[in-house]
Amino acid sequence: METSETSTSQESSGACPNGGLAFDVFSRNCPSRGTLEHVTGRWGSLTIGALHDTTFRFNELRRRVDGVSEKMLSQTLRSLERDGLVQREAQPTNPPRVDYELTPLGHEVAERLLGLIHFLEGRMPEVLAARERYDEMREGLGSR
Repeated sequence: METSETSTSQESSGACPNGGLAFDVFSRNCPSRGTLEHVTGRWGSLTIGALHDTTFRFNELRRRVDGVSEKMLSQTLRSLERDGLVQREAQPTNPPRVDYELTPLGHEVAERLLGLIHFLEGRMPEVLAARERYDEMREGLGSR
């Protein structure tokens, strides 16, 4: 059984469970999996997408990412900052001002993510039709 010490040393060294330096997102203990989860989770992908074109203050970002709670946005931003995708800049003003923006790595991730987002948005008529067919089929099975 793996101890948390072993897991922590693997995570900090960047090594995946196979002992090599190559990262493998399909391996449960590889740190790349956590980063993928941060990027592709509901709030991570929307946050990265929102920050692609501009810098936001916390509440501006919260309004842009409609539906996210203050707690979830805060957790998401911390995770993305830890992964080097988001930069948090506190301005020495009164009241304090904190801005969030993507790092160069974050911009690279956002470009790829926005490609997927735009693809899905463009194919939504097909998705909605498939959902309708599926729901009709399921209703037909349930009435037997």
